[in-house]
Amino acid sequence: MPPAPARPNTQQTGPWRIGGTSHDLSHRGMVMGIVNLTPDSFSDGGQFISAGAAAKRALELESEGAQIIDFGGESTRPGAAAVAAAEERRRVVPAVERFAALRAPDTLISADTSKPDVAAAALAAGADILNDVTGFTNPAMRAAAATSGCGLVLMHMQGDPRTMQEAPRYRDVVAEVRGFFERQLAACRADGIDLERVALDPGIGFGKTPEHNLALLRGLPDLRVAGRPLLVGVSRKSFIGKILGTDDIAARDWPTVALTSYSRERGAEIHRVHDARPNVEALRMTEAILSAPAPAAAP
Repeated sequence: MPPAPARPNTQQTGPWRIGGTSHDLSHRGMVMGIVNLTPDSFSDGGQFISAGAAAKRALELESEGAQIIDFGGESTRPGAAAVAAAEERRRVVPAVERFAALRAPDTLISADTSKPDVAAAALAAGADILNDVTGFTNPAMRAAAATSGCGLVLMHMQGDPRTMQEAPRYRDVVAEVRGFFERQLAACRADGIDLERVALDPGIGFGKTPEHNLALLRGLPDLRVAGRPLLVGVSRKSFIGKILGTDDIAARDWPTVALTSYSRERGAEIHRVHDARPNVEALRMTEAILSAPAPAAAP
């Protein structure tokens, strides 16, 4: 029996508060541009490892319409080796400082880290958002976030990057990811974090099979918890290649654009991508369709 048709997004999205500013994403979403400060990331490892190269790439993404730049100093690809906090901090902090001095006033900086020491250092260097692939399950990460007004991206991952793709299993992936969001939002609230500061990421490709990823994309409306904005990161991920039957990473770029449009229609407001311009254009066209008034009936 074929799956039931995906239902449209009908749930209300609340504002995302970052540094005291509330961002209404209900009609105009954001693109988050990726800058990997790593030698081993799956698609661009080693390209932007110096602070100068990272800042240059960040400025390119900003010029193409990315409103958030996400700096990461530890690869989270399947099987990636762990990086010591001191090394991750050495990679991330100079790049954040360099870009913070050059960015446009409205551009936001995100630090992709699950280490409290790196998070604190990145915030001190100018980061506005903490993007934690472990979903703030570490109380020390929640403490680092609670003492600032930063935004948070709370992501779901089954296992860890070293083992997450070995044998991911779920009874109901959408229900289980939603349950994780509910538990972690409660933990954030208990630790003094205003939930308006939190966005939710289902963690496409993080401990999921291609079938799990597709179910999550179809089920995005059911992942809305407490009115929190949804972030989707599908850019160049391996499940695209598996579905299309290709190992060419470049062949994943246009399918990523298509998924940006689809996930916006399903309700995701924030889209984490490697290439900003085509995804920004797809996002704006999709939003124009979604917000267009119905034509007047003929007399």
